[in-house]
Amino acid sequence: MAASELYTKFARVWIPDPEEVWKSAELLKDYKPGDKVLLLHLEEGKDLEYRLDPKTKELPHLRNPDILVGENDLTALSYLHEPAVLHNLRVRFIDSKLIYTYCGIVLVAINPYEQLPIYGEDIINAYSGQNMGDMDPHIFAVAEEAYKQMARDERNQSIIVSGESGAGKTVSAKYAMRYFATVSGSASEANVEEKVLASNPIMESIGNAKTTRNDNSSRFGKYIEIGFDKRYRIIGANMRTYLLEKSRVVFQAEEERNYHIFYQLCASAQLPEFKMLRLGNANSFHYTKQGGSPVIEGVDDAKEMAHTRQACTLLGISESYQMGIFRILAGILHLGNVAFTSRDSDSCTIPPKHEPLSIFCDLMGVDYEEMCHWLCHRKLATATETYIKPISKLQATNARDALAKHIYAKLFNWIVDHVNQALHSAVKQHSFIGVLDIYGFETFEINSFEQFCINYANEKLQQQFNMHVFKLEQEEYMKEQIPWTLIDFYDNQPCINLIESKLGVLDLLDEECKMPKGTDDTWAQKLYNTHLNKCALFEKPRLSNKAFIIQHFADKVEYQCEGFLEKNKDTVFEEQIKVLKSSKFKMLPELFQDDEKAISPTSATSSGRTPLTRIPAKATKGRPGQTAKEHKKTVGHQFRNSLHLLMETLNATTPHYVRCIKPNDFKFPFTFDEKRAVQQLRACGVLETIRISAAGFPSRWTYQEFFSRYRVLMKQKDVLGDRKQTCKNVLEKLILDKDKYQFGKTKIFFRAGQVAYLEKLRADKLRAACIRIQKTIRGWLLRKKYLRMRKAAITVQRYVRGYQARCYAKFLRRTNAAVIIQKYWRMYVVHKKYKIKRAATIVLQSYLRGYLARNRYRKILREHKAVIIQKWIRGWLARTHYKKSMHAIIYLQCCFRRMMAKRELKKLKIEARSVERYKKLHIGMENKIMQLQRKVDEQNKDYKCLMEKLTNLEGIYNSETEKLRSDLERLQLSEEEAKVATGRVLSLQEEIAKLRKDLEQTQSEKKTIEERADRYKQETEQLVSNLKEENTLLKQEKETLNHLIVEQAKEMTETMEKKLVEETKQLELELNDERLRYQNLLNEFSRLEERYDDLKEEMTLMVNVPKPGHKRTDSTHSSNESEYTFSSEIADTEDIPSRTEEPSEKKVPLDMSLFLKLQKRVTELEQEKQVMQDELDRKEEQMLRSKAKEEERPQIRGAELEYESLKRQELESENKKLKNELNELRKALSEKSAPEVTAPGAPAYRVLMEQLTSVSEELDVRKEEVLILRSQLVSQKEAIQPKNTMTDSTILLEDVQKMKDKGEIAQAYIGLKETNRLLESQLQSQKRSHENEAEALRGEIQSLKEENNRQQQLLAQNLQLPPEARIEASLQHEITRLTNENLYFEELYADDPKKYQSYRISLYKRMIDLMEQLEKQDKTVRKLKKQLKVFAKKIGELEVGQMENISPGQIIDEPIRPVNIPRKEKDFQGMLEYKKEDEQKLVKNLILELKPRGVAVNLIPGLPAYILFMCVRHADYLNDDQKVRSLLTSTINSIKKVLKKRGDDFETVSFWLSNTCRFLHCLKQYSGEEGFMKHNTSRQNEHCLTNFDLAEYRQVLSDLAIQIYQQLVRVLENILQPMIVSGMLEHETIQGVSGVKPTGLRKRTSSIADEGTYTLDSILRQLNSFHSVMCQHGMDPELIKQVVKQMFYIVGAITLNNLLLRKDMCSWSKGMQIRYNVSQLEEWLRDKNLMNSGAKETLEPLIQAAQLLQVKKKTDDDAEAICSMCNALTTAQIVKVLNLYTPVNEFEERVSVSFIRTIQMRLRDRKDSPQLLMDAKHIFPVTFPFNPSSLALETIQIPASLGLGFISRV
Repeated sequence: MAASELYTKFARVWIPDPEEVWKSAELLKDYKPGDKVLLLHLEEGKDLEYRLDPKTKELPHLRNPDILVGENDLTALSYLHEPAVLHNLRVRFIDSKLIYTYCGIVLVAINPYEQLPIYGEDIINAYSGQNMGDMDPHIFAVAEEAYKQMARDERNQSIIVSGESGAGKTVSAKYAMRYFATVSGSASEANVEEKVLASNPIMESIGNAKTTRNDNSSRFGKYIEIGFDKRYRIIGANMRTYLLEKSRVVFQAEEERNYHIFYQLCASAQLPEFKMLRLGNANSFHYTKQGGSPVIEGVDDAKEMAHTRQACTLLGISESYQMGIFRILAGILHLGNVAFTSRDSDSCTIPPKHEPLSIFCDLMGVDYEEMCHWLCHRKLATATETYIKPISKLQATNARDALAKHIYAKLFNWIVDHVNQALHSAVKQHSFIGVLDIYGFETFEINSFEQFCINYANEKLQQQFNMHVFKLEQEEYMKEQIPWTLIDFYDNQPCINLIESKLGVLDLLDEECKMPKGTDDTWAQKLYNTHLNKCALFEKPRLSNKAFIIQHFADKVEYQCEGFLEKNKDTVFEEQIKVLKSSKFKMLPELFQDDEKAISPTSATSSGRTPLTRIPAKATKGRPGQTAKEHKKTVGHQFRNSLHLLMETLNATTPHYVRCIKPNDFKFPFTFDEKRAVQQLRACGVLETIRISAAGFPSRWTYQEFFSRYRVLMKQKDVLGDRKQTCKNVLEKLILDKDKYQFGKTKIFFRAGQVAYLEKLRADKLRAACIRIQKTIRGWLLRKKYLRMRKAAITVQRYVRGYQARCYAKFLRRTNAAVIIQKYWRMYVVHKKYKIKRAATIVLQSYLRGYLARNRYRKILREHKAVIIQKWIRGWLARTHYKKSMHAIIYLQCCFRRMMAKRELKKLKIEARSVERYKKLHIGMENKIMQLQRKVDEQNKDYKCLMEKLTNLEGIYNSETEKLRSDLERLQLSEEEAKVATGRVLSLQEEIAKLRKDLEQTQSEKKTIEERADRYKQETEQLVSNLKEENTLLKQEKETLNHLIVEQAKEMTETMEKKLVEETKQLELELNDERLRYQNLLNEFSRLEERYDDLKEEMTLMVNVPKPGHKRTDSTHSSNESEYTFSSEIADTEDIPSRTEEPSEKKVPLDMSLFLKLQKRVTELEQEKQVMQDELDRKEEQMLRSKAKEEERPQIRGAELEYESLKRQELESENKKLKNELNELRKALSEKSAPEVTAPGAPAYRVLMEQLTSVSEELDVRKEEVLILRSQLVSQKEAIQPKNTMTDSTILLEDVQKMKDKGEIAQAYIGLKETNRLLESQLQSQKRSHENEAEALRGEIQSLKEENNRQQQLLAQNLQLPPEARIEASLQHEITRLTNENLYFEELYADDPKKYQSYRISLYKRMIDLMEQLEKQDKTVRKLKKQLKVFAKKIGELEVGQMENISPGQIIDEPIRPVNIPRKEKDFQGMLEYKKEDEQKLVKNLILELKPRGVAVNLIPGLPAYILFMCVRHADYLNDDQKVRSLLTSTINSIKKVLKKRGDDFETVSFWLSNTCRFLHCLKQYSGEEGFMKHNTSRQNEHCLTNFDLAEYRQVLSDLAIQIYQQLVRVLENILQPMIVSGMLEHETIQGVSGVKPTGLRKRTSSIADEGTYTLDSILRQLNSFHSVMCQHGMDPELIKQVVKQMFYIVGAITLNNLLLRKDMCSWSKGMQIRYNVSQLEEWLRDKNLMNSGAKETLEPLIQAAQLLQVKKKTDDDAEAICSMCNALTTAQIVKVLNLYTPVNEFEERVSVSFIRTIQMRLRDRKDSPQLLMDAKHIFPVTFPFNPSSLALETIQIPASLGLGFISRV
């Protein structure tokens, strides 16, 4: 097609860029032919004018569609060119974290510099058996392809791993070898695969070193051949090495190290065993300090040394040899410290007693003087004489370094030889897979001889690679019958000829090395003269005459000639070698033994093995004496020969290529440097592969895939019935240029770019269809929206108009109502105002008039009160004035009268002093008397008058008085009232004043109070508000706390419930784990048993010549110990004649270790029996002595003695029997001393095997007998002790009698005396304390006596009861005693509850102990009953032989044994009787030759199990333990034989699983145990076993059922596994949802259903078949559920694992397909009523993975939803699915890296397994719930078709 069709607007192209190598851009306008400039838009937003080259006019490379980006195979890209390859690798490496990519037949591996979880054993199992194109690229896929082709094509394979240093070559080779070791396994017991892997640490330590590019760079090439036998199991390996970089031993560049082993030695120098090496720090040695970087970050050299030594030990290198290796390595280090001093320019010396040289000589065991001499001198030999010449300091230093390199190379070769010897196998090698780990193309600033050889090797490998790719392309074209046109590809044969042809670089180099005075300069001149201007690939640098340039296939490389000759000659002085050969250190001369041989350190046959399938090199005819000088072959010649041999080997094998890429030089994880990657892609041939593919037809489609993908480009009329013709017709219309495609037989081949063009057409068609669909849908949506809006508008208008009308009417009504309201309202308002005014006026008038009246009244009242007050005040004032005046007058009168009286008194005093006074006084007195008399008379008269007047006056006065009195009273009252009023006034005034003061004070206080009140109010309000807020907060806190408490309570409850659930789950998991471990052990046991049988068959085939009628019996071993105890005697009897038929000609040596173990075991058994016999003799003597004391029970004691006597006699007879057998064995072995005697067919061997069988049986029986006898002896001892206290003294006397030695008696006597003294002293010291305690104990003794008496009475009563009732009575008595004790202690501890509580706890513990003791007693009783039956039977068998030794009295006294008690007549229906000799016929007809299909269809389910159980019942009824044992063992072994023979048939395995479980249920149902008898009928309970407890056989059958179940699961898995991936993933159940993407050379399985392709219907049909078969066989429903759960787990695990490893399956449409398929499986479960089986839950990881493919993956909410949804997937699985998510169409979007990182951040705290894949081999632990049968045994009829006529119903 024209460029104008592709270079259109918006087309994306790649343009060169100096930084990013290639940059993406988009066309802004269409390209037209003749345009010189392209207008481009870069991704960073800039516009660019890109000018085309005017000469070539080459357009930029087109970019592939986004749908093709990130493909697994680079050849799937439509545009195959360098930028497309680089971008695809970068997207896969950076965005998807995928390090592997296919490029046709090449696997490109990019070193992630990070540990990835993609190399586990689960990944190995996932890739095992898969086609290379069916899974994502991986090193395991390449290894599997090589392994598969080796087995399929019978052709040897090679895996060629190449790349730069640090690209990961060694790791890739290591993982490939690990894959072979895991998948194939080892054919021997020597674990060869472990040894192959163990060789890696050794080779890395001695051949790897740190460089500037890699911390663990391999400095040599190696080719490891892993050998396989005919069954393709590893039997051995062989290693060849190439071009060890010896110069690194003596020189390292900056930031580099020497080989790891030197630093490991220095780091371990402190170990005791390394003291003799006298090592130190790595910086103290010249050979380890030059790089200046002795430590690698993250690497512990001491630990690495331990790993190296461990690997050496594993490979068989002894400690002495290891120390020898370390001595030599230490000697090399010390040799590097040897210093030289110059004498002159031509000679030098070593300082005397030079310590480094002295240590070197001591370690090497050579003479110091001799070595010192030859380090400074050399020997020159001429034709006649020999000269010793001193050498200069420089020459001596070079000679020292050459010696060190030579020693190291020899040691390296020696170690490789020993590793090969350890990996060598004596078994013949059938085929091999070689793993070549070789250096990639190298170019440095300074390139020397090593780089020249490396690049030469890569030229040869690239030529072989190109030819192989070319060959594969040609084969593909011829296979598809496409015309073959020669593809032009780069042929590097001219470059190889330049190097290795005659007069080539190597030839001239060897020639120059032979010249006496040849130098690097002369060699360079020869090169210039020979090749310059004659060969286009050879150039000379402009500025140098000591260098040359070779144009290699990858790049031009400039080589410096300096050092080429020296490195090619590898000169070492012979005298120094001779000194080392004369060493006393034995290992050192071994290194130089091959110097006389023509074998170099890099020789291909250095291991001593001859490859079986290599083309042998032609032997050269040597001249005599030539071999003595062959060790002088140059390194280049040796390397060329070994390289030619390697190429012959590779050409004879099928190669597989792994190209390792180093993404950056800084070792940053997942960092991609485009420049470095492009350099390596060009150098490793990946781009050459792309170019070869692009030159032909790189894109290839099958017709069906093309039709499915591009059906959208066809019209209906173009679709024909023939898909091939349809595709042809369509292509002719779509692509007009017929050269762009070719039609093959099964595929269509396209040129480069055609698929992209078709994808463009498809995308355009889909886009046009999408646009039309969008147009139609959008029009329909808009029309629908318009109609909906119109209808809505009309409705809205209708409602709005109605609303408006209603609003207008309402307005009118409201207006009218408002007018009326206003009228009445205004009237009301006016009327109300009038009323208010009138009322106000009246009120004002009333108040005013009242106010005036009150004022007037107050005035009148005030005036009246003022008058009264004035009146009273004036009266009071007048009275007060009067009183004052009267008081003053009286006072004046008194004062005057006093004064006059004083004067009169003074006169009277003077007169009294004289007589005259007296006289005068008397005279005056008489006169006075007279006068007074007269006066008296007068007064009497006056008195009478006055009396009369007075009487009158009295009357008047009385009346007046009465008036006055009334007036007075009235006045007094008025006065009092006035006084009171005055007082009141005064008090009122005072009160007023006081009140005023109080008022003022109150007002001030009020103000203060008001202020305070305001403040208080404010404060109170503030406080209240604060309190309210606090209250609110407290309420909120309270509510929060209550809520928290409730939540915590809920959480605690939920937590407790969760913990309980988790603990329950944990316990269930632990139980399941234990079951799983146990069942895995059973599985492993069955596998080993099968392997044992296979080996036994092989041994029989190898040893025996088969004869007619000879039958080999299978092993009767089982996983349970009881199978050895109850082994079949019939099998033994059958084996004896078969042994006699074996020929005696072919013998194999006897395993003497087995014979010695058997002999030792027989001896131990004899000793044990002797000890038991001695103990029995001693006990018998004791019982005889105490027999007289036991008269109460003579019969019982006689029976016990009788029984023990019988047992002793039995043991004696068995002892004699063993002695006889041992003597017979010794005799048989001593008859012949030849090795043939011990062969399997010899008599000694037969006797040995018979003894082994019998001893193993007798050993178990004797163990049980010993246990029973010990228990009986202990019980007898306990019974004897309370009866007779003299027994102890008797025993003591016996012990003393046994001490026959007098010295022993004396020592015992002395010891006894000392003991007595010690006891006496202790007795004296304790006597006092005992006396104090004795008084306190007496009371307790009294109570204990009473209790003892009561106990004895109860004991006597209990002894009269039967044993069963005795235990119950003792338990009841104990409970009664504890109850009484409880009541007593309750009263005792009533005041102290703590003591009572502790007592109660101890009481509960005692009760629990009693219950446990009761259970143990019950178990013991059952066990003893069983043992009693066994021994009673044995005693019955020995009864005949022992009758002669028993006296008649003993016979009379012998009690009747329980086994001989006559049974009552019962109805014995439900049993089958057969003869002993018919047992094999029964087993044969019922098990071995039974066809499950006929039984399942015609008969009742589980019929064979019922028949076998009925036979067991009859043997139990007969009490025939031998018959029971033989039948059960034969049954188990026969079932195993059937399953081994037809173990791949599902019907057979299902049938016998069902019957085994039914047999197990029958043994439980009729065992007689109460737990299994709950659902039985009374008739079924009568059918229970009566004589034997078959619990051990139930365990054996349970183990057998587990093995059958596991075999059933394996059969299911083998049948389902081919269907699962095709049916669940690849097949399109919903047609047309997912399209097929373009694929590369590694074609995957087609997702289109062909005739042979499995679909989901195939899986469902198979599930229906499984289910119907299990139901027909009568399998337990619970067991069917477990099988279905296991089936669904296998389906889910395999589907999910393939989804995680297949990038093409991780798309939205595939998620929908998976969801639909899972829904179909769930529907199947519903139809079968199995939804509660747990099968659906096993599909949960797959369901979540499908949901993950379908959900949105953009925002953080999406990430949160994904994290919560995908709880059954691990973090690694979620991230893997997101990384693998690939859009199938352009309309889907990829998952961004940021989104994946968001998911990782959210899931970083999730604790889950780092394992990526599910364990598809996991088998859930199976359980067999008890399922009793309602079928009555007596109703079962035996059909004649079974051929069981010899058995009869009883």
